Amino acid sequence: MDSPELDLTALRVFHAIVEAGSFSAAADRLGMAPPMVSKHMARLERVLGARLLNRTSRSMSLTEAGAAFHAQGRQALELLDAAAAAVGQGQQQPQGELRISAPVWCATPRFAALLADYRRACPAVRLDLHLDNHMVDLVSGGFDVALRMTAEPAPQLIARPLCAMAFHWVAVPGLLADLASAGGGGQDAAPMPVILPNYVPAERLTAGLQQALGRRIDPVMRSSDTTLSHHAAQAGIGAAFMPAWLVEHDLAHGRLVRLPVDTGAARTLHAVYASRRQMPLKLRSFIDFLAQRLGG
Repeated sequence: MDSPELDLTALRVFHAIVEAGSFSAAADRLGMAPPMVSKHMARLERVLGARLLNRTSRSMSLTEAGAAFHAQGRQALELLDAAAAAVGQGQQQPQGELRISAPVWCATPRFAALLADYRRACPAVRLDLHLDNHMVDLVSGGFDVALRMTAEPAPQLIARPLCAMAFHWVAVPGLLADLASAGGGGQDAAPMPVILPNYVPAERLTAGLQQALGRRIDPVMRSSDTTLSHHAAQAGIGAAFMPAWLVEHDLAHGRLVRLPVDTGAARTLHAVYASRRQMPLKLRSFIDFLAQRLGG
């Protein structure tokens, strides 16, 4: 006869099913036979006396009870994993390969220096970085962590805030003066040439700029690579919406100037990772390192 007490394995199975999206994917992740996954899930629902998942041959979704149980149960598992990791820290050093997804604009001297400091602290960890401005699927891509400007990752992921990141509209000195000297006013004023990312709707970035400058916006260039957009702004092609990390030295030395437009509150850079059993020490050490260095 089954015990009325919750079984930790069954709890992990349930969360693996939700995170992986199916019973078979959860079985692969856990290294468990699919019938055993079903058995654990059935037992958990029986012990709780509630259906946690709505299942058909083609789809699966959380019930209201399942959604509440998943949210609270995930916190409990994270606390257990954190406690296990804390114990393990006294017995081993972080090691192994750490696969990281990050925005292209992380390719800066400041971020490289952070990586060098982390390597000095954890020399047994090998870093495998993939820079891409598009969001990746952590699980299918085999990534341990992604650095993202979002506070709302997919429900199965965890986002830990690292630091505030300001963004500025920047251009070469004299660009506004050159436009003003072209003459005209209102609708006849020379438009502001801008360089835009091709993975973000233009209106999300240009509405405030157009209002602040009182002139039309001309998207003369689009790019998927922030570094190229940065170089294009330096070359005088147009104004660009850039993260502070990428342009701080240009602003300090006068190679670029900030345009008089309010870009809103600073965004927050997060470390996003999957909720998984016994969080690897290499991952925890890297996220803790970034949080300490960037948050300070």
